[in-house]
Amino acid sequence: MQKSLLLFFFGVFFLTTALSQNKQITVEDIYQGTFRTQGLDALRSLNNGEQYTILNFDRAGKTSSIDKYDYTTLSKVGTIVSSADLEGVTNFTSYEFSADESKILLATEVESVFRRSTLGIFFVYDVASKTVTKISDSKIQEPALSPDGAQVAYVHENNIYLFDIADKTTKQLTTDGVKNKIINGVTDWVYEEEFAFVRAFEWNSDGTKIAFLRFDETDVPEFSMDVYGTELYQRPYVFKYPKAGEKNAVVTLHLYDLASGSISNIDLGNTYYIPRIKWMNNPDYLSVQTINRHQNDLKLRRVNARDNSVDLLLEEKDEAYVDIHDNLTFLADDSFIWSSEKDGWNHIYLHDKNGQLVNQVTKGPWEVTAYYGYDPKKDKVYYQSTENGSINRGVYSVSSNGKNKKALAAEIGTNRADFSIDFTYFINTFSSAAAPPEYTLHKASTGKRLKDIKDNKNLLNTLKGYITSPKEFSTISINGNDLNMYMIKPKDFDENKEYPLLMFQYSGPGSQQVANRWMGGNDYWHQMLAQMGYIIACVDGRGTGLKGRDFKKVTYLNLVKYETEDQIAAAKKLSELPYIDEERTGIWGWSFGGHMATNCILKGNDVFEMAIAVAPVTSWRFYDTIYTERFMRTPEENPSGYDDNSPFNYPELLKGKYLLVHGSGDDNVHVQNSMRMIEALVQANKQFDWAIYPDKNHGIYGGNTRIHLFTKLTDFVKENL
Repeated sequence: MQKSLLLFFFGVFFLTTALSQNKQITVEDIYQGTFRTQGLDALRSLNNGEQYTILNFDRAGKTSSIDKYDYTTLSKVGTIVSSADLEGVTNFTSYEFSADESKILLATEVESVFRRSTLGIFFVYDVASKTVTKISDSKIQEPALSPDGAQVAYVHENNIYLFDIADKTTKQLTTDGVKNKIINGVTDWVYEEEFAFVRAFEWNSDGTKIAFLRFDETDVPEFSMDVYGTELYQRPYVFKYPKAGEKNAVVTLHLYDLASGSISNIDLGNTYYIPRIKWMNNPDYLSVQTINRHQNDLKLRRVNARDNSVDLLLEEKDEAYVDIHDNLTFLADDSFIWSSEKDGWNHIYLHDKNGQLVNQVTKGPWEVTAYYGYDPKKDKVYYQSTENGSINRGVYSVSSNGKNKKALAAEIGTNRADFSIDFTYFINTFSSAAAPPEYTLHKASTGKRLKDIKDNKNLLNTLKGYITSPKEFSTISINGNDLNMYMIKPKDFDENKEYPLLMFQYSGPGSQQVANRWMGGNDYWHQMLAQMGYIIACVDGRGTGLKGRDFKKVTYLNLVKYETEDQIAAAKKLSELPYIDEERTGIWGWSFGGHMATNCILKGNDVFEMAIAVAPVTSWRFYDTIYTERFMRTPEENPSGYDDNSPFNYPELLKGKYLLVHGSGDDNVHVQNSMRMIEALVQANKQFDWAIYPDKNHGIYGGNTRIHLFTKLTDFVKENL
């Protein structure tokens, strides 16, 4: 009896162990944080070059702290400030040092406005006295400490203010700010979204002047969304949104002089967009980037703040468009490093202080993907690139003359560096499709790995209990191009069986989905579907990035046309594989990818049996000026480019199963896009499925929303593919 009982318990143990190693990933696992990675939050190098700081959270005590670590030992050597020691500050979610590190800006009670913009209550912490000062009782935007840490400039209700920390007085610098009319010091919606910045003011190097942009939105058309909330009546949310071909805000440049309190206007001539301003090291000189409406003629200008005169440093032109970037660094004498794709690939260039080209620093059939900085003592430029393959990223150094290049961290996968301020060390973040992020310390001069800092082995151990499959990278020859592709097969894949195929893509200009990096939420969902018996494939077609200028810009004036052709052709070719069931092919995508999925099931109705479109664009006429006109020009100039690939113009082509999902509070891709698509399909008497998530923005998240959404997507795949 005892022996039988013992055997029973052993049997239960081994069965339980086997089952625990073969769990299916669930939507709840993905969106309740089971596979969350650990990292180094808000890493900053200190001015001494020997130490760095990290923002740490005590989730149990709900406190936060800025802790100091030593590069050589990686040991924590102290806490600079903890919210537990601050009266009136429960916790803070970000921090920013003054130039001399005597003061720290702490952000609390932060709430989102749009994708990048936020409002919050901010404090200044004095490192020496260990005192904290509240900047304003109201929620403010984009505070910035002066170089000496004595003052804070910030924006409140579209005006710029100056707060003196010592005497706790506030001065209003501009007075004409009005919602949906005049904005000072922060960007409007379309600049924030498409030029990717919010703070539109900058201190000069000695703190004597502030340069700022002013947006006059008076003539920009308004967009209104209903916010349903929980009250008896919904309320309209109205904001300025310039759709393609419509009027943009009139943007002007101004200088505030702290000594005189005067504001001067800078005449930039016939300027349309001002996507960047940046002071040089000389406090009297400001650099300004301007670009025309077609975005194919960019000028880097220099403003002399002594007399407000303006001259031209360099000009970039392109038959299609010029990308805006942040790869501009002024060296000690105000010579500067700049990146450009004028030779067909994105590379680094060195110019003298008057804008004359000194030399091209990097060169080759690969792209610079990040510029990290320049060490004048060693004459080294540090950067990230695709030299080890377009789906990979490596970290490199090179002399400013383009010689003595060295690979510092180029293991196959994705490497990203954070350098110490004096370029003695860097902390490398490495991941691949098979390895979650790991953080290691390296010597900047050689790349030598000195110490391991943090890894995600616990996550790997967690994943061992689940059924997963490797991502298989390859290329596929489509329409004369070798396109990057990955495929995920079921764990028990049998090449003698046939499997349904679900394709995923985004396909937007310059984007990349086929990348050798660790998994995100979509990857885990794809793993879940693979173990249900689906093959997942992703192909980066023409128009995507990191394969040179010509590959990226071939879609100019015809967004979604060539991208759609590539996905249809790829699906046909993959269906020729003996283990793919050609009668069960689906495609899905979000935003630009939702537009693509919709187009594919219509124009490829003999190839795709199913499509899911989440928050899709359905007409580029509905999208904003800066993004759309960069790739399409205006609807007046290019009507066929807008309409020939707008899916609600040919709803009668729908044959397969189609699911359309949108958030009603999407300020980016308005639900108008889906409403027009729905109406077109209804009038064409085409049956389809759709869902609207009330008050949810372009990300469609919050509470259980993602769980509900991806459960719906999963069910649709299972029922229709």
